Amino acid sequence: MVKKVIQLWLPLAFLIAAAAGCAAGPPMPADTGVMQREDYVIGPSDILSVRVWKNPELSVDQVPVRPDGKISTPLAGDVQGAGLTAKQLQDVLTTALAEYVTAPHVTVIVLKMNSRHVSVEGQVQRPGLIPLESDMRVVDAITTAGGFTPFANRKRIKIIRRQLDGSVTTYGFNYDAFVSGSAPGSNGLLEPNDTVVVSD
Repeated sequence: MVKKVIQLWLPLAFLIAAAAGCAAGPPMPADTGVMQREDYVIGPSDILSVRVWKNPELSVDQVPVRPDGKISTPLAGDVQGAGLTAKQLQDVLTTALAEYVTAPHVTVIVLKMNSRHVSVEGQVQRPGLIPLESDMRVVDAITTAGGFTPFANRKRIKIIRRQLDGSVTTYGFNYDAFVSGSAPGSNGLLEPNDTVVVSD
């Protein structure tokens, strides 16, 4: 009789534990932010990398976007960067450099999205706003905020995302499951204005 009770209880206990682990919300979508990052609009204080193929003297690794929205690069001079995507800025620089270089191949990468932020709240060492860097994921944001406090519930982390239509979607993240390898795809990309909440 006892054996039968145990056999019946074990599956139920497993389901309860699984439900508790997911209570913070559904997992984040699998890297849907990659395409959106291609459409990221550059803003003041962002840091860019401008590479001109086979022309290292025209390439700049750390290009700040000034408060007026412009960047400065060799030969092209001051160019408006804010309000453009990386692809659009590439096209602008390609046109500007074509006067000096034959068929220039320009690549623009957003290194730091200082004009965009995410908020990390709750049981982290330094809660508050942090710059959203390129390809920043949940664990990156928590690390940037100083890591967990001793009271952090690492299995119940919420990512709150405000959609364009004003609605709010909440995703769940289990840090322990990700680190152990049982949830390898759960460390999703963050988007501007996301809020990461580490509960206690």
